[in-house]
Amino acid sequence: MNDFRRPNAADRLLSGACRALATLAGVAPASRPAPVTGGEPADPADPAERRLSAALMRVNHVGEICAQALYEGQAAATSDPRLAREFREAAREEGDHLGWTRERLRELDARPSMLNPVWYGGALLLGLVAGRAGDRVSLGFMAETERQVEAHLAGHLERLPAGDLRSRAIVVAMKDDEARHAQNALRLGGADLPAPVRGAMRAAAKLMTTTAHYI
Repeated sequence: MNDFRRPNAADRLLSGACRALATLAGVAPASRPAPVTGGEPADPADPAERRLSAALMRVNHVGEICAQALYEGQAAATSDPRLAREFREAAREEGDHLGWTRERLRELDARPSMLNPVWYGGALLLGLVAGRAGDRVSLGFMAETERQVEAHLAGHLERLPAGDLRSRAIVVAMKDDEARHAQNALRLGGADLPAPVRGAMRAAAKLMTTTAHYI
């Protein structure tokens, strides 16, 4: 007799809650080691540069908190099991980014954003709304999100201290993954979002990044 059964709604809800707690508690391990650049010092020597590196990595950590929640919501909202697996695979790779940025904050003796539960809840709601709008829209939302994150990371590469090679290596690897996720979402049939939606997404991201820089 087969004792295995398909997960029901309660099982999925419990699994999602466990993933949310692991994300917010900072205990979810990365599946890939953090990018390294060799034997360079990990931390900027100048205190002002160190503070800047910490603030930028805190913003990036918040972005990865949001990515976990966003893909959790999109995976939960789709009725296509294959697409749900795609969202969760993207979340797994974004989980590596989460671990890398969390560890970098520790190396810089800096804290994550105090508003992480708020960011997670808001992104989860966005993921659910995008998912309920249909798979093409949800994939288009994923593609646009990843494109905006890629541009955001390119800006961080311009702002990070030149000597902070550790943070720069992490950001470069993250940027490459984001570009691949955007391309994959379009390959799977993601629709182009209207300009007002793209603009609203940029405005929301600006509010989040500006706040997370300090809080």
